[in-house]
Amino acid sequence: MHVMRLKANAGFTLIELMIVVAIIGILAAIAIPNFMRYQAKAKQSEAKVGLGGIFTTATSFFAENNTYTVTTAAQLGYAPAGLPKYSFSYAGSTINTGSTAPAASGNCGGNTTVLPSLASATGFTAGSRGNIDADTTCDEWTINDLRSLVNQLNDVSI
Repeated sequence: MHVMRLKANAGFTLIELMIVVAIIGILAAIAIPNFMRYQAKAKQSEAKVGLGGIFTTATSFFAENNTYTVTTAAQLGYAPAGLPKYSFSYAGSTINTGSTAPAASGNCGGNTTVLPSLASATGFTAGSRGNIDADTTCDEWTINDLRSLVNQLNDVSI
């Protein structure tokens, strides 16, 4: 005679699955904001690199002409490649208008509002402005002839 045995039920109970989903939710709640913050900080490096390029070209321009003053930003000889999220300005002129995306997801356009970009015979301040996330606040950076890079308005911390 063949004895039939009950097979042990294999699988997870509903409670076990709910606990796993809750743990994943808690981990996601911790990890996602940190990931977004690191992603935004990585986007800020575009402003730092761009302003560093402006500093280098302005210093070269000064070495050749003994002045930081230009009649147009094109005279400086700096043009960012691609479609940057940031707009860069020098001597009151916009070097580029940044990406063509709307302000809510792209650049904020034009010169910085916190500190205007200025140039004189002995010094300069260049600026960059862009929106690196989906809010209405713009990220603003400046650099001067002393290579002092300052985040005038931080879009990441707001």
